[in-house]
Amino acid sequence: MGVSDHFGFIQGSPLNNRMIINTHRIKVFIDFDGTITKIDTGEEIFRRFGKQPDADRIIEDIREGIITAKEGWVRLFASAPDMTIKNIYSIMDDIFIDENFVEFHQLLKIQNIPHFILSDGFENYIQFILQREGLQDIPVFSNRLIESGSNGLMPQFPYMDEECRDCANCKRDHIIEQSGDEEFTVYIGNGSSDTCPAQFCDYVFAKDDLLKFCSREKVTCFSYNNFADVQNVFIQLLQRKRLKKKHQAVLKRNEVYKLG
Repeated sequence: MGVSDHFGFIQGSPLNNRMIINTHRIKVFIDFDGTITKIDTGEEIFRRFGKQPDADRIIEDIREGIITAKEGWVRLFASAPDMTIKNIYSIMDDIFIDENFVEFHQLLKIQNIPHFILSDGFENYIQFILQREGLQDIPVFSNRLIESGSNGLMPQFPYMDEECRDCANCKRDHIIEQSGDEEFTVYIGNGSSDTCPAQFCDYVFAKDDLLKFCSREKVTCFSYNNFADVQNVFIQLLQRKRLKKKHQAVLKRNEVYKLG
């Protein structure tokens, strides 16, 4: 199920970013691991330094919703007491971003479209990669790691919402806090931690587990392989005279407002 099925967008060559005149109030929210990066950085860390097969089992339990994301991260780090920040940084040269993301980021900057990274991973390695790629100007909301002596690395969850099981970092809350009802919201993701926030946005770009979820739950989305696909459709979105709010996303937001 793609955006082209519902919004009349077509595949084609994107226009020059500076030729576009954006008249819409849009905010874009982007997952990090497996979306901006080609692989899930958190999973790769535990494939390298975690205790196997325990680490893979915990990761699968998180994906299947058997345990919460927070519980999963706590178990993973507890199973690797000797892991250090230096260990994590040592594999960053093997973590690559989507080659097309920098151009998409430039498009958003040129069009003055606020955009944010929402990640259930950790600020430490996210900022390392963003600085390496010259993308450190993008606001990031994520979990954090601190070194705790003999206890190893300790995960911290400054944005956790006790009512949300899908993320240790509640992406839904960030979307609601960073956007208004009069603005159009776009979400780009790929994994299980993206299924909740995707339901609160007007336009969704999905692949992998998120795409399966959207197909199963009939959440309208555009399927993509990389950020070249995203940019192609996004430019067509900007060129539209009028955009539409997604009714189900509006209802979801209203449900949260009622909770106070």
